[in-house]
Amino acid sequence: MYIRVFLFIPLSMVSFFKKHWSTVALLVFVALLFIPQTGTPIKVFFNRLIAFSPSEIAEADQESISDYNWQLQDLQGNTVDFASAKDKVILVNVWATWCPPCIAEMSSMQALYTTYKDEVSFYFVSIETTETVQKFIDKNEYTFPVFTTQHNFPKVLETNSFPTTYLISKDGKIIMNKKGAADWNSTSVHKTIDALLAE
Repeated sequence: MYIRVFLFIPLSMVSFFKKHWSTVALLVFVALLFIPQTGTPIKVFFNRLIAFSPSEIAEADQESISDYNWQLQDLQGNTVDFASAKDKVILVNVWATWCPPCIAEMSSMQALYTTYKDEVSFYFVSIETTETVQKFIDKNEYTFPVFTTQHNFPKVLETNSFPTTYLISKDGKIIMNKKGAADWNSTSVHKTIDALLAE
């Protein structure tokens, strides 16, 4: 029965697919990108391919954070004052659950957190609802500290790009300011953090 159905495919159609298989494959690939169930994993995969180690900002171009007045809320509903991290090495990651580049770098972020959780103050900040963020964290079994906020970001930490990650020294200098996915568990990031911790 299936063979009979196959035989009724017009030869012109078979010829068309043979001639234009690459175009058809490209169209199918593009269509898959627009379906969330297939599009997100594809985008995450390609973002991981291009996620390189972030680099330090040249010293002359480094900005400093002077305003630590920023109210955050953890996933248990507790208010956390960002000012409690003043005089410490800080990593702030601004992200969203729907963002493929954010998802792509999360495993390297988790590895970095596992290594430095007792020495660096980590703030993974989303402007989504607590419920949405909690569901994402539970599903992926991440253990880094996640916060939500409806308050204005400190001026130098404002961004329209997801993800954006800031590595801040003890004296408030922004040493790294990376937009887009990156490999945060690289040797060079470890060296930078170790140097900042030793200051």
